[in-house]
Amino acid sequence: QVQLVESGGGLVQAGGSLRLSCAASGRTFSSYAISWFRQAPGKEREFVAGISWSGGTTYYADSVKGRFTISRDNAKNTVYLQMNSLKPEDTAVYYCTAASRIIATMTDGVDYWGQGTQVTVSS
Repeated sequence: QVQLVESGGGLVQAGGSLRLSCAASGRTFSSYAISWFRQAPGKEREFVAGISWSGGTTYYADSVKGRFTISRDNAKNTVYLQMNSLKPEDTAVYYCTAASRIIATMTDGVDYWGQGTQVTVSS
């Protein structure tokens, strides 16, 4: 079992930055690939970024490539999502997820979900 708790969301102006954190419980955290998904009002949940268990492989959605950076500290059981140059279209609830094998880029590949944290970018 892995429990995930997100933090760091909030309100920011366009062009600003936020860093989301995902704190995980469970001794096997380091064996899980972690992905961030987001869901805007009226839209489907979408993949944002993912990182392998070792941190050696990362994937990004085209919409955030070059602006967002995912990283992990297995010693702290924490994954981070650094979000720079934020745009109003980045406004969504951001979810941290864990997958036991490969990086989940689709929601059906996720084993565990966090409760989500709201990110609002004003224009």
